[in-house]
Amino acid sequence: MKTSLLVLVMVGFLAVLNVAAAADVKIGVVDVAKLLEESPQAEGLRKRLDSEFQRRSQELLSQQKQLKNLTDKLTRDGAVMSSSEQTRLEQDIRTRRRQLKASSDEFREDLNLRRNEESQKLRLQLTEVIHQLGKDENIDLILDNAVYASGRVNLTEKVLARLRAQAK
Repeated sequence: MKTSLLVLVMVGFLAVLNVAAAADVKIGVVDVAKLLEESPQAEGLRKRLDSEFQRRSQELLSQQKQLKNLTDKLTRDGAVMSSSEQTRLEQDIRTRRRQLKASSDEFREDLNLRRNEESQKLRLQLTEVIHQLGKDENIDLILDNAVYASGRVNLTEKVLARLRAQAK
């Protein structure tokens, strides 16, 4: 019985010490997803990728349109075509469909690779800004993407303001 009481007293004492020590700790929270969505750097990244891949995207749309026109022609005029013309058109459609699929897959893969490269650079920049904010404001711990954070510890807007200042 005495040992149980002693253990309870020790646990209570340690809890009081932890609360007292935690009172000196400054904690902040940053919503990285919001920063990746709303920062001017993220907007610039999206615009760069759009312009970089715009030509290829237009080419794919043109190929899709050509394929649709050929498919429509086969549907519309197939009954009045000779069998050799119909066969040749069907083969052309199959070939173009395969080429379009290969081009689309390559386009998606290249776009994803570039997006990942640029996103990694942006994440490094965000990390630097967050680290600097932590140092400037003497914050002991900064968490990202907490389930809940009060406005008192949420540093997202401060980081966003610094990112906007850097972009200018």
